[in-house]
Amino acid sequence: MKKKTILTRRELIISGLTTIGGLMLPGCGKKLPPTYGNILRMGDNFTYVAQRALLPGQSMAKEYQQSDISSFPATGTTNPANKSNQYYSEAWDRFHHNEFANWGLSVEGRVARPKSYSLAELQNFPSRTQITRHTCEEGWTAIAEWTGVPVGKVLEHAGILPTARYVNFYAYDGFMECIDMLDAFHPQTILAYGMNGKNLPVPHGAPVRLRVEKQVGYKSVKYLQRIVVTDEFVDVGDTGWSWYVGM
Repeated sequence: MKKKTILTRRELIISGLTTIGGLMLPGCGKKLPPTYGNILRMGDNFTYVAQRALLPGQSMAKEYQQSDISSFPATGTTNPANKSNQYYSEAWDRFHHNEFANWGLSVEGRVARPKSYSLAELQNFPSRTQITRHTCEEGWTAIAEWTGVPVGKVLEHAGILPTARYVNFYAYDGFMECIDMLDAFHPQTILAYGMNGKNLPVPHGAPVRLRVEKQVGYKSVKYLQRIVVTDEFVDVGDTGWSWYVGM
């Protein structure tokens, strides 16, 4: 009897996944990211479809007051100008020494108008400033003010194609992360070039980093190099982190 009860619950979970996965999710289509393959990856999918189905797609992360801003450690930083680390980037080093005058952020892939955007061009877009809480996967939190351009504005300018489903962010320090269109067009998902009223500092990803306020901290990639829009999920393998960590 006990065995039968366990089987019934398992069937219920699978049925729930199938039902929720069949929903038309705004900006995502019906197909789930193919990140499954083991129990943990299947858990990613359950989290993803449950949140997308049950919570408002564009609900806002809480924003705070200036008085709430706290100290903000730059943990996990691998400065691309450090020649002793495995992710040393000669190109980023040159940009840094030139105060990022020649730096550009390439937007490519499933877009009608591929382009490299200079820092000045990104700063000419309508900007957004938000004071939000960063929730690190290591268990600590911090509050900071971020200023930048919404990712959606840049994607619209580049002309994303109708089949586009994922936005992949590549960094000079070797990191890569991926979000779906719903997160990419969230009003608080920005390309941040300012922090606490000043230019974004090097330890926090200068000159431009990603801020995904509806995801755990490691999704907010530093030292951005290029954005690649795709119609298929780019699985870089087991990085030790879940693909979807929506909050």
